[in-house]
Amino acid sequence: METKAYAAATPGAPLEATTIERRDLGPHDILIDTKFAGICHSDIHQAREEWGQAIFPMVPGHEIAGVVSAVGSEVKKFAVGDHAGVGCFVDSCRECENCEQGLEQYCTGHLSVTYNGREADKETPTYGGYSQAIVVDENYALHIPGNLALDIAAPLLCAGITLYSPLRQWGAGPGMKVGIVGLGGLGHMGVKIAHAMGADVTLISHSAHKEADARALGATNFLLSSDKGQMKAARYTFDLIINTVAVNINVDQYLSLLKLDGTLVMVGIPTEPLSIRTFSMAMARRRVAASNIGGIAETQEMLDFCAEHGFGADIETIDAKDINTAWERVINSDVKYRFVIDTASM
Repeated sequence: METKAYAAATPGAPLEATTIERRDLGPHDILIDTKFAGICHSDIHQAREEWGQAIFPMVPGHEIAGVVSAVGSEVKKFAVGDHAGVGCFVDSCRECENCEQGLEQYCTGHLSVTYNGREADKETPTYGGYSQAIVVDENYALHIPGNLALDIAAPLLCAGITLYSPLRQWGAGPGMKVGIVGLGGLGHMGVKIAHAMGADVTLISHSAHKEADARALGATNFLLSSDKGQMKAARYTFDLIINTVAVNINVDQYLSLLKLDGTLVMVGIPTEPLSIRTFSMAMARRRVAASNIGGIAETQEMLDFCAEHGFGADIETIDAKDINTAWERVINSDVKYRFVIDTASM
């Protein structure tokens, strides 16, 4: 079937209105009428081919929230009218050790990412959420709780799970001092989630004007990384720091803030390699780690957690005709804190 979408025809080309084909429903497929699609910075990186060779034409978008409008003959998990979402992948090999553990995001067979990838047949290109409908296997779709509005839920399918997964993995909770580096689309979710988990949360930023927003989102403390005095006073105070900034940072500066056995987790992905002094790690048996998104079960857990605590992403809703302008604003950090496309405007 055909559906309206926005696509980049070539690397770096502006996104333009187009029509794409979605597959017919198989026995285990559901059809989701997309209502809202979040804009992630990775959409821009991939459409501009900044992360390596890409597949064009490209329909970006892996923060998809909508309503189920049709189901395949053997679907058991969804019914017409359900609120459903799609995150960063739409299939995996289902056979490797990681898939069997519910860690599909680390599939070592074939992971079908939601766009700029290939379906399970390893040939058919995948098209993402900047479109009015998507067909997906029921096992790779998420239930969006009824008390979580679809517009603020959409960014949770990437920004939300990207922060929830490492916070859960490294045990964020009462008695733990957590630092979140950067207050953007990822960072603002990190502050909200860590606070809801009961951790003592500090927003670490080089911009003093972000303190008020950080505290409003749930941060107990604010650390100005451009202030050498504040940074020195904060040494050996954090159990866990999550860096959400997608540019090269002075890793050693942040490692010095960690306690014995503290961990710095990278979820922001710069295009250039980072430099780390082993001495900074050895001084307190510190660790540098990185984290991807989450598996299907963990992503559902995250959605339920956010619904239980009554929050989604802080968003600015836009019409599809304004996508290219929004992308430039994302690059300039001019959004609080996630753009969401109203797909009805297509």
